[in-house]
This record gives sequence, C-alpha cells and structure tokens, in this order.
Amino acid sequence: MNLAEYHRKRLEARSHLPVFRQICFTCRQPDFSCFCSWLKPFDPQMDFIILTHPIEHQRRIATGRMSHLSLLNSQLIVGHDYTKNAALNRVLEDPDRHCVMLYPGPRSQNLSPMKAAERRALFPQRKRLTILVIDGTWSTARKMVHLSQNLKAVPRICFTPPTPSNFRVRQQPRADCYSTIEAIHHTLELLGPAMGLAEQERPQDGLLFVFDRMVDRQLELAHSGRPSRRKYF
Repeated sequence: MNLAEYHRKRLEARSHLPVFRQICFTCRQPDFSCFCSWLKPFDPQMDFIILTHPIEHQRRIATGRMSHLSLLNSQLIVGHDYTKNAALNRVLEDPDRHCVMLYPGPRSQNLSPMKAAERRALFPQRKRLTILVIDGTWSTARKMVHLSQNLKAVPRICFTPPTPSNFRVRQQPRADCYSTIEAIHHTLELLGPAMGLAEQERPQDGLLFVFDRMVDRQLELAHSGRPSRRKYF
C-alpha cells in the first residue's frame, strides 16, 4: 500500500466515526445553538450580582449566565450557602455600594405600583446600586436564601409580572414566574429611568433579544425531528 492509499483509507475510516459537538467556551452552548452573536452587552447603570445554584450553573440553557454575559460590570457567583462566600461578602461590605436583593415575598418592596420618584427615593444617591439576583429553581432559590446568613439583612425588592413568562423551553411553576433574564429586564424597566439608563435607546431590550432567539432556536431544534444532539453534532 502506497502512502496516498494509506491516507485515503485513514480518512475513509475517520468519516464513519461519530462527530462530537463543539462547545462554546463563552456561552457553554454547542456550536449549533451558540447565542454569542446575539449578545448586546451594555452598562445598566447599576451592578448585578447573580447568585447561581450549582445545579443551575450546570444547565445548558441557563439565563443567569446569559444575563451575566449581557450586563457589563456584573458578577456571576456559584454556590448554595453564601454565608462565608468571600466574593459576595466583599460586595456586601463595600461602603460605596447599596445592595438590595431581587426576591419576591412579604418583606420585599414592590416596585410595580410606585412612581419613578418613589423608586429612586428607595436608594442612596451617592452609592452604586447593586442588585443581588437569586438564580435557580424556585425550590433551590428558597434554600439558598434560607441558608445564606449574610443575605438576611439585605433589603428586598420585587415586582408584579405584567405578562406571562416566555420561557417556553422549561416548565415554570406558574405563568407569572419569570426566568432570571426576564426578571432582570423588568427590573431595569422599572428602575432604569431613575438610575440614568437611556430611555430612548432601551439597551435593556438586548436581554430579551438574545433570550427570545435562544428560546426560538431550542424549539426549532426540538421540533425538527432530528435525533438527540446530546452526544453528536
């Protein structure tokens, strides 16, 4: 067998091997559903600290990660009990920050019925507003808040969802349960004008732009009749 014949047979043999999917190191999606080209990072004029449960962190469709990639100056911190988490405690102890936690419940200030001036009056003007976002299922989120002693004293804010969630690729407990990226978007709708976010440019809509396209892409793949892509492609 000459060298040319050897290479031909080698290429032929390789053509029958399964082709494993390539994973994007940024969004952690396989190449056929990478959403990096849809990202529109912007400065929301406030900081978001996304506290992500380890289970959520391992999910391929994780809107906390998508939010982090869209929001300049944001942090994504993985954990379940943040009591002794050094990264979070540095944020909480920073005298130049005013931290609040986006979390529904009777202890939370509901931003939805407030006027813009009332929302602005909730936060000190000379401190950087920093919003902690709990990223997980509703069950894991409750456990994270319960375990994390350093979150107990953090003031809480929430809102009343005006529309159902568009997260059609994952089952939500109720129609008004928002994904992390939808919750951040609506928080910016309510607080952005008071904090200096450009109202006419509406950069926060980039969050829903990438989210909606990711949802459409996943539904397209699910309905295409193709075999499972967990191993191949």
